[in-house]
Amino acid sequence: MSSLNEITHIDNIKLSEDGKKVIIIDQTKLPNITEYLTLESDKDLYDAILELKVRGAPAIGICAGYGIYILAQQIKAETYDDFYRKFAGYKNYLNSSRPTAVNLSWALNRMEGVVTANKEKSIGDILYLLGEECRAIHEEDIKMCKAISEYGLSLVKDGDGIFTHCNAGPLATSRYGTALGPLFLGKERGLSFKVFADETRPLLQGARLTSYELEKAGIDVTLICDNMASIVMKNGWIKVCFMGCDRIAANGDAANKIGTSGVAILAKYYGIPFYVFGPTSTIDLNCKTGEDIKIELRDPKEIKEKFYKDPMALKEVKCYNPAFDVTDHNLITGIVTEKGICCPPFEASIKALFLKDSRIV
Repeated sequence: MSSLNEITHIDNIKLSEDGKKVIIIDQTKLPNITEYLTLESDKDLYDAILELKVRGAPAIGICAGYGIYILAQQIKAETYDDFYRKFAGYKNYLNSSRPTAVNLSWALNRMEGVVTANKEKSIGDILYLLGEECRAIHEEDIKMCKAISEYGLSLVKDGDGIFTHCNAGPLATSRYGTALGPLFLGKERGLSFKVFADETRPLLQGARLTSYELEKAGIDVTLICDNMASIVMKNGWIKVCFMGCDRIAANGDAANKIGTSGVAILAKYYGIPFYVFGPTSTIDLNCKTGEDIKIELRDPKEIKEKFYKDPMALKEVKCYNPAFDVTDHNLITGIVTEKGICCPPFEASIKALFLKDSRIV
């Protein structure tokens, strides 16, 4: 089906024209300021990922691929061994910036694989191949987003009310997004949805980013606080929940922004389907269950001070600020990937996903 009104996409991550710098939109400044940052050093890249200037599992992977490429070009080495030692140092440093999103390590490992598979080649040839690989990661993500969006669109109909948490749109990926992708694709094809996006504490990515993207695209969006999910579900306004994710375990447990598991519990109570969206690169087959997923703890100031003129709690008050929680696979209706929709039992369907291409496995 052809597009009726193609959504305009911005380049939130790209290489500079000379291929020696990474250019990103600073997502911490949105929605009020659109500012592009030029990243050149290992610290620039580390800080951009750590401080969520670039965020969203697929976007982090793209940035990591480009980032290790520009750093590799800066390596001064006469031998392969010296080059690889310095490359591995950069890789390990970037990989330590955020522990939960598997796409970070996935992209860095993929780039490292290019280096180790071509040790007999010149350093110049290896750099060329690294440039090709990081561009391929980006292009594959664009195709992945379109495929996920197509599968997700098959789960909804015109006029449906959709609940989403955190941000899994174009800013978090390369084009349509994952969990928000079906909404943008549906909009292009003349469909209308009523989206309820919660603010998503502690960094308000639902308020700052999801509502921004949907409003700019002309999609009906209503912003609610995190503790309002129950009432909109009880009112019958929600037909389905669409969530992104940062890591999926082999049994189907899924890590996403803190609060996702609470939404899943409410959806189960009200009989509302709950879908997790993520590329196959987000599935970690080495992670047996959600218990094995390391949860990132962030600065307490993000709760008490970040969005306020004056602190909203006493300086002495302790804070617990996990960035993610894990939604149990028993609460998930399906996992939507670029290769198809996995249904329970997830351990079997996820394995099948890597063995064959099919619409629903």
